[in-house]
Amino acid sequence: MSAAVPHFVPLAGTVARRRLYLMRHGHVAYYDAEGRPLNPKLAELTERGREEARAAGALLAGVPLDRVVCSGLARTRQTAELAVAGRGLTVEDDPAFLEIRAGRLSNVPRAEREAAYVYGFERAGAEGASFAGGDGFAAVRDRVFAGIERLVLEPGWTHLALFAHDGVNRMLMAWACGAGLGALAAFEQDYGCVNILDVDVADGRILRRFIRAVNITPGNPAKHGLHETSLEIAFGPVLTLE
Repeated sequence: MSAAVPHFVPLAGTVARRRLYLMRHGHVAYYDAEGRPLNPKLAELTERGREEARAAGALLAGVPLDRVVCSGLARTRQTAELAVAGRGLTVEDDPAFLEIRAGRLSNVPRAEREAAYVYGFERAGAEGASFAGGDGFAAVRDRVFAGIERLVLEPGWTHLALFAHDGVNRMLMAWACGAGLGALAAFEQDYGCVNILDVDVADGRILRRFIRAVNITPGNPAKHGLHETSLEIAFGPVLTLE
């Protein structure tokens, strides 16, 4: 007979609350030296991205993390490992939190690329909408929501760090506040950012969700020089590619 999995100890002063630290991976290079797109599945952290991961780790140094989860892609795993270095925690892969994928650039006419890529999240709530001809927003939402609700209901943790992606984090913020896909464009997620969510769980049910903090950039809390959106940064170069 196996030992029972311990239930979580609620946050101090509460009866059923646990805390989720939701982070975006650090900076990566999505284009080569000639400006050609690289395979985003293989993208790894730059030195700037590694610094952002360490800054997130410093911010959370006093947090008694019980679990660490990432999407499984190299950029989220590298960010997680740097942020929790020295804690002796295993970084778990969970594909429920893989990023939404855009379609092939060659299938999007040049005149339509800005709307499809740079402003793609603004149409996320439309029926049947997909991101730049790739993954459907509703399908990814269903996957991400199912993943977070499963994770939140799992016993044995009080503080959990989840390292994911821009689009996924936006969906999780919409889940936390009860908004639909139409809210995705409002939840900006800078490289290496930290969001903090509290969730009340009792009797196998999610009772309440609270947003404590959004898009904290530990190494640059005043957002100095951060003027472009994450999608402008990620997809601006595709507007001029042949």
